[in-house]
Amino acid sequence: MIKSKHIVPLVLIFVISTVTGCEKFLDRKPLQATIEDIPGALDGQAKGLYGAIRNSANDPYIGDGFQNIPWIAMNGFRSDDGEVVADPGASAWNQTYDRFQYTKDDWGAGLYWDKHYVMIGQCNSVLYTAESGNFTDERSMVNRAEARFFRAYTYFDLVRTFGDVPIIDFIITKPTDGEVEKSNADAVWTFIDEDLAFAEMHLPLVWEEKYAGRLTSGAAKSLRAKALMYKQRWSEALGLLTQVINSESAAGYGLLDDYWRVFKEEGELGPESVFEIQASKEAGDGNIYWSRLGQSQGVRGSGTWDLGWGWNTPTQDLVDSYDDGDKRKAATILYSNQSDGGPSTGGYGLTLPNLTNAKFWNKKVYNNFERYLDAGLGTPNNEAQNTWINHRVIRYADVLLMAAEAANEDGKSAEALPWLNRVRQRAGLEPVTTTEQVTLREIIKKERRAEFGMEYERFFDLVRWGDAVEVLGPLGYQNKHRYFPIPTPALNANPKLTQNPEW
Repeated sequence: MIKSKHIVPLVLIFVISTVTGCEKFLDRKPLQATIEDIPGALDGQAKGLYGAIRNSANDPYIGDGFQNIPWIAMNGFRSDDGEVVADPGASAWNQTYDRFQYTKDDWGAGLYWDKHYVMIGQCNSVLYTAESGNFTDERSMVNRAEARFFRAYTYFDLVRTFGDVPIIDFIITKPTDGEVEKSNADAVWTFIDEDLAFAEMHLPLVWEEKYAGRLTSGAAKSLRAKALMYKQRWSEALGLLTQVINSESAAGYGLLDDYWRVFKEEGELGPESVFEIQASKEAGDGNIYWSRLGQSQGVRGSGTWDLGWGWNTPTQDLVDSYDDGDKRKAATILYSNQSDGGPSTGGYGLTLPNLTNAKFWNKKVYNNFERYLDAGLGTPNNEAQNTWINHRVIRYADVLLMAAEAANEDGKSAEALPWLNRVRQRAGLEPVTTTEQVTLREIIKKERRAEFGMEYERFFDLVRWGDAVEVLGPLGYQNKHRYFPIPTPALNANPKLTQNPEW
């Protein structure tokens, strides 16, 4: 239940776009409330969450905590897949995140913490509106489910990144209301599970086309299963994932034939999309509907190759990790001074310049100069660089590989093989036949790295597998680095907060 320490006459109303020329939930500025949704209505508020988590200028840049450099740094740089080397002014970030020299004063971690709690407040506002108004009709229960999904996703980020964190499940009406002690990580995981159990119960299996990309029961089950796997609750996770897989036909899930297509605009909201944060960019939009996810990682060159900031570039270790013949390598890695691979791998038939700031670039956020011109955006600039790229948070391939892992860990290795081999077949690799648990476990680990290279899964996979010290130790990782220290601004704002014990 959402509580308030004071009666609040008006809760926060989310941004309402005045653009009404398009009808689709996506096309009328991606997953954002519009004037058609009746400003102030619960459905309009719930839809506002989709815009908030992206990067809307009208929602205090919450998306900077979910899409921008701080999020990419904490979820990407810390792995052995990505690093920050292309920006000559980023040497401090290299040491902080690539070399595990965290401190409580890192501004990136402080922004990450702050924006996540702002997002939690937005979710709580929706839930407070629903409960104070006693809105229990079917549509309102869907709206509640959307808010609880987004709140769970936000806490999923926080508990993986900081461990014990405060649980805020009420409306904050004055600063001291937020002075809450940390809950232990187990309690946070339970809170996440409860929110997602509610969400899966009330979200639909599919939406009509005009609401493409809106949250579904499959998204809730998939995120819930992912969370359960951090607690090694294999049987429960497998049950949820099996339900998602069994709904494949009805829900429209599947794998695209070509891996590279997943990361192009044609792959957005396609059969592989389970949970996707949307963005768009058109001439005259300003920065209302964009995301910095692609901009932060685009090729950092000059002229027609000034496509982004060049943060989160692939490591040599990732490049060397692919098996011979694995098609995913050519769809993940761009090489300075080499061809982009052409259309058959997601390229454009161009040759990258001999850039000296990085040898490799993240191809999963690659758009060429002509794409900007086609969109009427002119030459790339701070408002146009790659800012329309959707964030594929959970792909159907992840559902299949999580199911394979959960089955193997639950002693059902034979059941894991069809799911694992569907993913491998698309990559051009031979099927796996072994059902020996330890051997299969290592194969699945390697498969996850190849499938999700540069997609922010690797660091947390290593931590939950217990492999982080061995793999990342040469980079400076110690066990305490599984969590960040609580940021100084958060400690200053909340006297009941305590620093993480190893910090």
